[in-house]
Amino acid sequence: MQNHFDVIVVGAGVLGTFHAYHAARLGKKVLLTEKDQYPTQATVRNFGQVVPSGMGSEWFNYGLKGISTYQQIQSEFDVSIRNNGSVYIASDDDELQLIHELKKLMDSRSYEAHLLTTPQCLEKWPTLNNSYCKEALFFPQELSAEPETLIHRLLIYSSQKFPNLTYRPSTTIIDCEVKGDHVVVSSHLKEKFTADHAIICNGGEFKLLFADLFRSSGIIVSKLQMLRTIPMASVPLEGNILTGLTIRRYESFQECPSYASVQTPPHLAELKKWGIHVLFKKAIDGSIIIGDSHEYAEAHKTDDLGFSQSEYINQLMLNEAKRIVTFDVTQIAQSWSGFYPQHNEKDIVEMDIEKRIHIRTAIGGKGMTTSAGYAEESVAKIVNA
Repeated sequence: MQNHFDVIVVGAGVLGTFHAYHAARLGKKVLLTEKDQYPTQATVRNFGQVVPSGMGSEWFNYGLKGISTYQQIQSEFDVSIRNNGSVYIASDDDELQLIHELKKLMDSRSYEAHLLTTPQCLEKWPTLNNSYCKEALFFPQELSAEPETLIHRLLIYSSQKFPNLTYRPSTTIIDCEVKGDHVVVSSHLKEKFTADHAIICNGGEFKLLFADLFRSSGIIVSKLQMLRTIPMASVPLEGNILTGLTIRRYESFQECPSYASVQTPPHLAELKKWGIHVLFKKAIDGSIIIGDSHEYAEAHKTDDLGFSQSEYINQLMLNEAKRIVTFDVTQIAQSWSGFYPQHNEKDIVEMDIEKRIHIRTAIGGKGMTTSAGYAEESVAKIVNA
């Protein structure tokens, strides 16, 4: 019985970790496995923004639950969560119209939001370019995190808080099958574990388990390019800074009445081609993350995306950043690629095998914001079914 669990979660990214966290909260005996020494993929290669304001439909509510969960955890253990708010900066009339419409939508949800004039924006973020910033929409309750820190501290916190949760890094699961009234999970070390339920949160790994299912799933993988400046502690750019291209992209704005009629102006056409929407997030050390872009491949063809950086795409992002802020964005210390799976027709891919194996993946770019709230509901449905 030592190797028997109520729930086994495969994958310790933010989605898998919160599935394990919520199962443990319900008193279940949980095993959480991670194939690498520690999570290294999408969960640590992002901006670290918790922005329900960018979510559509039910995912907005998952984002609200996420804010509450992060704040509760942060009150007990430092996982790098900071309450700096989020701002969407409109640069033209179309974007201006959309932030006003989103304000009305958020008012109907009783979600606090403030329209800011250009002078108000420049007072709060004096490094913004006056010619770019026409008006902005500010959400004071939203959160920032250090993406390369949060998941590691969340794993420490969860393991310490719940004695019924066992975390096993460097444990690659190579087989998972239903046998009778339980699931048998096998590792690369020839260990076998059994459980009532297995939850597969495999992120962008589609070769080890259920490769045939993923080949026909419609999942695609997005490759992002991101940059980080040298530390610039004196640059006043606190919070999640989202710009006009983000207004033209995020799901919440797609619910606005005017969205369907918004056209892409010629000077943004090349940026849209590469899926670029410029964001800024200042880290605790004063460095500023700038990004990002999007290139796509089918789940079974992710090798085609490669790991190299396109200097052309990086330069497109930096040129647009120069239009938005006045500090020197060319002082780049680091650049990297991130990869996350998504589905063009589904907000998340959910597949269940014989009511005991539950695949939960392809949450897209919503993971940091919504995983905590979504996983709570997902676990409750699985263990209470």
